[in-house]
Amino acid sequence: MALINTAMPDNGLYIGLISGTSVDGVDSILVSFEGNKPNILATHFEESSLDLRESVLSLCEGSNISLSRLDQTDVAIGIWFAKAVNKLLESANISADKIRAIGSHGQTIWHHPTGDNAFSLQIGNPNYLAQLTGITTIADFRQRDIAANGQGAPLAPLFHREVFQNKFIDRAIINIGGIANVTILSANGSCFAFDTGPGNVLMDYWIGKNHQQRFDQKGNWAAGGNSDKELLGYLLDDPYFALKPPKSTGRELFSGAWLERKMGKLGKSITAIDVQATLADCTVSSITNALSGICWPQEIFICGGGAHNDLLVDKIAYSAPQAKIATTEKLGIDPDWVEAIAFAWMAKKTLAGEAVDTSPFTGANKPLILGGIYKA
Repeated sequence: MALINTAMPDNGLYIGLISGTSVDGVDSILVSFEGNKPNILATHFEESSLDLRESVLSLCEGSNISLSRLDQTDVAIGIWFAKAVNKLLESANISADKIRAIGSHGQTIWHHPTGDNAFSLQIGNPNYLAQLTGITTIADFRQRDIAANGQGAPLAPLFHREVFQNKFIDRAIINIGGIANVTILSANGSCFAFDTGPGNVLMDYWIGKNHQQRFDQKGNWAAGGNSDKELLGYLLDDPYFALKPPKSTGRELFSGAWLERKMGKLGKSITAIDVQATLADCTVSSITNALSGICWPQEIFICGGGAHNDLLVDKIAYSAPQAKIATTEKLGIDPDWVEAIAFAWMAKKTLAGEAVDTSPFTGANKPLILGGIYKA
């Protein structure tokens, strides 16, 4: 837990929660807002247990799922999220009755935003979260967007637009979580966003398989290998990369099984470390190819766990020599907490009954009030 600012503003306190595609833990943040400007009061990261993470990952495989396991994991994540909130409040010495709402993204299990019965499934039962914390909880942000013909994701660009857009400079925000997405913020006021493809998810899978580690610290393992052009070609040949925005994706596509199928096309064997180096290049290439297909911004700011991967950041900087590269810390928000703040901000909007315009990011056909409200 990091206690950052103990000032008590008058406009209400909110908590944001998210567990991303990597399922390494839940980010919990206590924040207030002056207009849309966030004031971070405290943060807490609650690591996922091995059993819970394995349960989530097995559900994400999308086959042989029992309703009992699905529902029990849904409840377990709700309890886990509540534990993170209560630890956050205890460490910050703030009582639950001071919090107006929790905005919980939940844990994505499956994302299927196209077709006749489109959906996006996030678990982390908000009833348990509201009950165990005593705080009104807002959850299930994606489904209403999908009901309005949107992709349901990415949603964090809503917040990027509010706090990072500059009327003098063209910017891009690159969020590298398990999945990577880019938000284009033009100086003329226009904006759009989409998922570019895998962020850390494939690298996490590969280092887990070979070294039983959850992630590649700073990209050090990948940095010691040599990218394989043939494998990289197979990876980047996936039809997703050629789709036009709006588009979004997740672990249901870019999974360990997907990687193993691509590797099965190789007529040769390559070392594990060279595979990791190639996966890093796949992430970077999918991001930079997406940007070059639009327009290169003057400034690029990186957030998410990938902001700590020195190899990824250096490769993006090398691919975009004309742009200034930094993390969102340069803009006043720690790159680890941008998404969690975004869902606290969305909770504030929902509680106030304010519709938000997701159309530039998801393709939804009208502004919407996102999320369901679970009163404490």
